[in-house]
Amino acid sequence: MKKTFKIILLSFLLVMACAVGWVTYQFNTYKPKTITQTMNPENLAYFKETYVDCRKSFLDEAQKHKGLHKDIEISGIAVESSVDPDLSIDYCYIPAQQSFERLFILTSAVHGIEGYVGSAVQQMFLRELVKDINLNDMGLLIIHAVNPSGFKNYRRVSENNADLDRNCSTEDGLYLSENKGYNELNLFLNQRQKVSLTSFGNFFFPLNAIQKILKYSMGTLRQAILQGQYQHEKGVYYGGHKLEPSIIAVTPLIREISEKYKMIFSLDLHTGYGQNGTLHLFPSPLKDAKKKAEIENIFSGLRIDWGDTNDFYTVTGDFTSYLEQILPEKHYLTMTFEFGTLDTKTTMGSIKALHNVMLENQGVHYGYKTRKDETQVKSRFLESYYPSSDAWRSKVIEDSRQVLSQALEEYVKTTVEDQP
Repeated sequence: MKKTFKIILLSFLLVMACAVGWVTYQFNTYKPKTITQTMNPENLAYFKETYVDCRKSFLDEAQKHKGLHKDIEISGIAVESSVDPDLSIDYCYIPAQQSFERLFILTSAVHGIEGYVGSAVQQMFLRELVKDINLNDMGLLIIHAVNPSGFKNYRRVSENNADLDRNCSTEDGLYLSENKGYNELNLFLNQRQKVSLTSFGNFFFPLNAIQKILKYSMGTLRQAILQGQYQHEKGVYYGGHKLEPSIIAVTPLIREISEKYKMIFSLDLHTGYGQNGTLHLFPSPLKDAKKKAEIENIFSGLRIDWGDTNDFYTVTGDFTSYLEQILPEKHYLTMTFEFGTLDTKTTMGSIKALHNVMLENQGVHYGYKTRKDETQVKSRFLESYYPSSDAWRSKVIEDSRQVLSQALEEYVKTTVEDQP
């Protein structure tokens, strides 16, 4: 009997050891699915590797429209900073040429590091698509680098560690709200020592993460972590304690230009969440059936993630909802483009993405054990939001070209006269 028990125990331990080894190996060698779509070399010309180069290329493309449209405005808004005097939100405004019916707003880099892709899409938009848009009664406002500090320093957040997509509100109550689910996970999410990739906790991170998933469920964890939090200033997904300087800076521009128009359609460019190489369409939650139908018509034939599935999450203080708050008298439609990178709808991809965010944030606040740790963490973090794959980058431009063309063609048909 004892011999049988020992065999069963040893077998169990062997199975557990194999399971631990397999999970650990899968995590530490994880890569998203490879993109097989043919790469178009011409698409790669839009991508640059620094904020300065992205800014210059955007402004160069904008300047080419001078003289082609009347009253075009190309300028920049200085962003207040305690560490960098050269931060600018640049924009190109092409007014409706005859009557002010519709405005289309295209924004990038609300999450700074995602601006490298957003800038490339905006450059393509200016070079290729504007010439085919009927501007008789539709204006275009292209805003480059809503978060120039994060853009310039390869971070998602501002210099105050604030996530601008959790920071935006016209009410101060947001910054006093409490995310109790996040508070329970704070010690897990925000380590307070120098980063070491070879530490026991980091090497076996997926085991800890899976334990949390089993305890809370993936959906509950995702919501608690990603929703936004306002108590832990050095923590991930911190929404700040007040409106950030870049949002304060860009708000008057959006209000002033939007004032002339009856209908506003804003589109915000992001990367990171979702299937690698896939363009996901995420609108703000909508109860208005008429607006929902209009958005479905604009993106007819394309899948829209309305946030009604178990693997989705909601956030507080997001930028596109803030635009609706500051434009209460306008008929406002919005959409977010999210270009997936790490297959985050899979468990392993989601864990890997979270770990990359945690390590980058920890390194910023507490440093690194070695230079190698710093290089690897920053490289993995950049890859999470700005993949080096030529196939991935080419597909971003191809998909953006196709979907933006359709969206603007349908948006111009939307009847303004029927709006309340």
